[in-house]
Amino acid sequence: MSIERTGPGITGTDFLAVPTRDMARAVDFYENVLELRCSVRPSSTQRAPYAEFETGNLTLGLFAPEGMGREFRANPNPVALHVDDVKAARGILSERDVHFHGETLDTSVCHMAFFSDPDGNALMLHSRYAPRTPGR
Repeated sequence: MSIERTGPGITGTDFLAVPTRDMARAVDFYENVLELRCSVRPSSTQRAPYAEFETGNLTLGLFAPEGMGREFRANPNPVALHVDDVKAARGILSERDVHFHGETLDTSVCHMAFFSDPDGNALMLHSRYAPRTPGR
């Protein structure tokens, strides 16, 4: 028996928008500090500057909101960037002058270390070490 769907047909997430006031500075941070692969570079022919960075399972789309008639507001909700070892990754980023907010958090399920990009968008290093269990 087939279930008829009547919704909008959402099948995934294409990208997460990340606002910036300074595209060149943001591109440098995501490409050279975080070492994410840039899949779309900003172009002077674009109406509004835009760049995309790949994390492995989610694209981060940097955009200049003022160029789209929108107000800049940094995202206060952290994007959880998966790493195998939070302590090691935090050490590397600290050497690259990334400032972390507080100590690394151990939730008894995962490790999290919070920081921000140059525009104040919240990010975190994340590594789950406990197996997933149903209902948790």
